[in-house]
Amino acid sequence: MRTSARTARVLAGLTLALGGVAFAAPAAHADIPACTNMVQQAGVEVSDAVRTACTQGVHADLQGCVSALTGAGVPGGAANGACRMAANPPS
Repeated sequence: MRTSARTARVLAGLTLALGGVAFAAPAAHADIPACTNMVQQAGVEVSDAVRTACTQGVHADLQGCVSALTGAGVPGGAANGACRMAANPPS
């Protein structure tokens, strides 16, 4: 194989690999901090139960997230908003 062809294949492979990382990063980053910040603003201490609930929100289980947050003492409106922040982080 010629060096120029090999170089082109390596560069194409790197581009695809790095592009895949860029697409995966937002999903992996999630927005648990936005969710937990809203919980704190509602006057509720962030516990493991709150973090677990926010993680459910990140995975688009809004109903489970809201249910878990309200079970942890977060008022309904704040729980709903926090879970929405987890699922749809601000840009």
